[in-house]
Amino acid sequence: MPDSDLPHVTVAAIIERDGRFLLVEEHTPQGLRLNNPAGHLEAGESLLQAVVRETLEETAHDFSPTALLGVYQSHGLRAGRGVHYVRFAFCGDLGARHAGRALDAGIVRTLWLSLDDLRANHERLRSPSVLQCAIDHAAGMRWPLQLLHPDAALQQGLRRAP
Repeated sequence: MPDSDLPHVTVAAIIERDGRFLLVEEHTPQGLRLNNPAGHLEAGESLLQAVVRETLEETAHDFSPTALLGVYQSHGLRAGRGVHYVRFAFCGDLGARHAGRALDAGIVRTLWLSLDDLRANHERLRSPSVLQCAIDHAAGMRWPLQLLHPDAALQQGLRRAP
């Protein structure tokens, strides 16, 4: 199987405050879209390290995951080819804002939207997972982080030899 056919592993932070969810507005090949703070798992990092990093890069806030919300599969297009995504979504606590920290390239701004706002703007969502994660969060879905078992080298931030 060619590497291009393998699933892309992504992480997302589902952060709710007073009935509103923290989202980013970002440039995509399909135009401006709304997404959870999210991104790709990088080599040598655990899922938890990835979601903390992505949240900081896209929102300039610290993030402390408290639970696994769920695992979501979707299919999209990238460069005209079909791509399979596997998204690990985490809920947790939003931490300190790093004043003056630039947001990742392509991120226009952060905003807070209610579940009703997300439903009303479904055509602007980066993927159906954005809305589904908010629905699941509102329904109280939570799985303990102890379900995840990263290799000890990942927990220490070390890269394993292939």
